[in-house]
Amino acid sequence: MFKRIIDEEIELKILEYRHIEEDYLLIDNNRSYLRRWLPWLDNTTRVEDVNKFIKSSLQQFANNEGFTAGIWYRGDFAGAIGYHEVNWLHKKVSIGYWLGYEFTDLGIMTRACKSMVDYAFSELGLHRVEIRCAEGNVKSMGIPERLGFKNEGILREAEWLYDHYVSHVVYSMLDIEWKRTDEFI
Repeated sequence: MFKRIIDEEIELKILEYRHIEEDYLLIDNNRSYLRRWLPWLDNTTRVEDVNKFIKSSLQQFANNEGFTAGIWYRGDFAGAIGYHEVNWLHKKVSIGYWLGYEFTDLGIMTRACKSMVDYAFSELGLHRVEIRCAEGNVKSMGIPERLGFKNEGILREAEWLYDHYVSHVVYSMLDIEWKRTDEFI
């Protein structure tokens, strides 16, 4: 199973069934905050919905196609980060993430993303990592920018968000550009 201790404050662990309750509670307690940018909130209204998500994430992990990890900050469940489908032919992956409001502005997601990028390049041997952020989601966009990702442009109206389309800003990092140093955080 996937587990990474980033530092004395942050640990990443693959989401398992035993995490269902704390995952659901964080989502439910942050519903209005998360709904602004995440399209799946209205489809995650019961503990059973989180159970289904974790089941599909574990199947994705078993199929070697990616996974979702929980983020623990000082022992508390803070959010999630994961690889959307790994494309082994082209050696690339996209990272998605979210945090509960009370865990924002602490550098948690920047450190978690850095760890996931390190893992993609050093352990999985991938060539390209993408992060896509809704245009206007300044906090999310700051993460790949702090990590030195290149802004490749905008995918116009790429996602339906409840009652309107949002465009995505596409950021990328190549293995030959990545430096595993602490200069970004």
